[in-house]
Amino acid sequence: MSLKIRLARGGAKKRPFYSIVVADSRMQRDGRFIEKIGTYNPLLGKDDEKRVQFDIDRAKHWLGVGAKPTDRVARFFSAQDLVKWEHGNNPKKAEPGEKAKARVEEKAEKEAA
Repeated sequence: MSLKIRLARGGAKKRPFYSIVVADSRMQRDGRFIEKIGTYNPLLGKDDEKRVQFDIDRAKHWLGVGAKPTDRVARFFSAQDLVKWEHGNNPKKAEPGEKAKARVEEKAEKEAA
């Protein structure tokens, strides 16, 4: 069983509130989980101490057992030096797709003729 430490969404429409949970990776985002270890409230300011709260001891336990945090949770854990998190690098992100490249080539051929 592969474990994930991830966010489970709660709260009303347009008022998100997340629980930081340990769950089987095959379960739904808001479905069954093993343990709730914290909360995340994105509506609070970034400098507010209540924005992200979690039990460090339980997080260490689950990381030791082999649970993998998602990218957002790893970012929270890196603030407490539990996990090393680095910003992702995707150099192909802004590159146009194959069809867009083909359209540009066709346009260039029409202008040349």
